[in-house]
Amino acid sequence: MSNVIIGNDGNTGGSGENNADLTVVHLMRHGEVENPDGILYGRLPGYHLSELGRQMADRVAEHLASRDVTYVVASPLERAQETATPIAKAHGLDLATDGRLIEADNVFQGKTFGVGDGALRNPDNWKHLVNPFKPSWGEPYVDQVVRMMGALDAAKDAARGHEAVLVSHQLPIWIVRSYVERRRLWHDPRKRQCTLASLTTFTYQGDKIVSVGYTEPARDLVPAHLLAGAKPVKGQGKAFGA
Repeated sequence: MSNVIIGNDGNTGGSGENNADLTVVHLMRHGEVENPDGILYGRLPGYHLSELGRQMADRVAEHLASRDVTYVVASPLERAQETATPIAKAHGLDLATDGRLIEADNVFQGKTFGVGDGALRNPDNWKHLVNPFKPSWGEPYVDQVVRMMGALDAAKDAARGHEAVLVSHQLPIWIVRSYVERRRLWHDPRKRQCTLASLTTFTYQGDKIVSVGYTEPARDLVPAHLLAGAKPVKGQGKAFGA
């Protein structure tokens, strides 16, 4: 587990605050999806967890079973709903839905767009690749920050003094974490620390985030080429959408 303490000046370091009024919000990436054709599925409906993905969801539910979880909410997409269901069930909670947790929009949705597939050599795609800082091919990073921070704050309020679990998707999770940790939002997608079924955990003191942690409860179930920081392999680990 990695853990970063956000100090009063916004830098990494001790917060100097006591432990009163703590709320913990776990931002979880969904489990593996059944996607044999390697489609960038994005916001498309009809993409469900694979059998391995269901095992990942159950593993995280077991991991969180003893925690003081009082609120569970997910993106409206099937893979997120299916990942969150065993967590909500383990705590006897109804599963809420928050549209702000949805996957980032992407013009390449419905296509294959990954390592070795020639997508970058197709002139039809070039117009979408002119500005990686925004990015020009999809939902602006700033817009993702706004909606994800809204979802985090709403969950914090719903579970104040306890813990909440939010199931979302790789890119928006990484972007909001980068914002909180004061990193630039544009980045190399291969270096995202947000493996399938991972937990990015925000601890609030009152209404302020004082630490960010990261854990992988289902790490042993994740194929090696899909682990955080793994080197992309031609024909595997395509940019399916997450």
